[in-house]
Amino acid sequence: MIRIVGVRYREGCKVYNFDAGEIDLVLGDTVIVDSEQGVGAATVACDVVESERPPSGKPLKRVLRKAREDDFRRLDRNAELESESFRVCQQKILEREMIMKLVRVEWAFDNSKATFYFTADGRVDFRDLVKDLAYRFKIRIEMRQIGVRDEAKMLGGYGPCGRPLCCSTFLKDFEPVSIRMAKKQDLVLNPAKISGICGRLMCCLGYEYSFYDEAKKDAKRKKAQEAEAAAAAIAEGGEAPAVPAPAEGVAPAGQRPGTGRGPRRRGPKQPQSGRPGGGQGQPGQSGQQGQPGQPGQRSQGGRPERPERQGDRPPQDRRDRPQAERQQGRPQETPPQAGAPPEPGVPGGQGGPGGDEKSDKARRKRSAWRKNRRRGKGEGGGEGGGGGQTPPPDKPSGGQ
Repeated sequence: MIRIVGVRYREGCKVYNFDAGEIDLVLGDTVIVDSEQGVGAATVACDVVESERPPSGKPLKRVLRKAREDDFRRLDRNAELESESFRVCQQKILEREMIMKLVRVEWAFDNSKATFYFTADGRVDFRDLVKDLAYRFKIRIEMRQIGVRDEAKMLGGYGPCGRPLCCSTFLKDFEPVSIRMAKKQDLVLNPAKISGICGRLMCCLGYEYSFYDEAKKDAKRKKAQEAEAAAAAIAEGGEAPAVPAPAEGVAPAGQRPGTGRGPRRRGPKQPQSGRPGGGQGQPGQSGQQGQPGQPGQRSQGGRPERPERQGDRPPQDRRDRPQAERQQGRPQETPPQAGAPPEPGVPGGQGGPGGDEKSDKARRKRSAWRKNRRRGKGEGGGEGGGGGQTPPPDKPSGGQ
């Protein structure tokens, strides 16, 4: 039979199994163990259990002895060295302007090495830093980069619930947590509400995820079965099963609670009555048919009627008016009679002095202005072109 005892090196760390041998141990005792990293001090975290074989199937390391007075003095001395080395390392980091954050320093029980834990966004070249620390403390230096979750576990603290962090008290390993767990539990997807002090999603989101997942699957399965039963009843020619009545105080779907009516629908805003200009009748009266066109009154649509003015035309679309009315007020052009000579001074006419020449010149000016406008130039392209200038007239004036 093997007497197995569980110990942990620091508070909140993982529990490791050791062979207790013939040593009588109780919960909370400080012991000296022989581990893969060397001799170290640990605290008993589990009671001694007898078993025929180790849980992992591999031979266990042995517990050397209970801690004595000299062991406690060495532990106190190591704590002082850890504080001093932390201060020196922090100073070296600032001098070298290294982008890293020192979290903790641990000295081995036998002073064989010192481990420096730090966090950083990327890779850090700390070779020169290791040389300075080794020269200062005359010990083997080990730099170990950790994540933000391990940092929170080492430093400890209190979560949004007001209790100590789960990772620093009883959690052994970090389980993967995703935003899907928060969605499944119908939580508010606010990063400030679902994130811990480490900046990652809280570990407690996974505690009840399996329950919510199974509950929603059961509800979906039950709803599908009810739909199949209703479809089968309708196919047989019968009536669909009655929907169970809702609980007292709960309104059925699609009804407003306490009214028995459907959801409220917003209609056109009704005019108010009993105030000047607010009803459909005379000012200050309600229920009377007002006369349109009087100031201070409203029509049935709720908009005030504008009094008719002299010269107003009926609100008719311009396209619906006859062509003769649309052209009313425009100068009528009389087409030239066949064989009649053109009038002098008319552009394009043979009788006007320089008619064709001026028309071609105006056309060239417009073409140059359009080219410069398309190119986006700020300066002119001739007499008529140029950015920011007034375009040339569309129709040239005739000769005088």
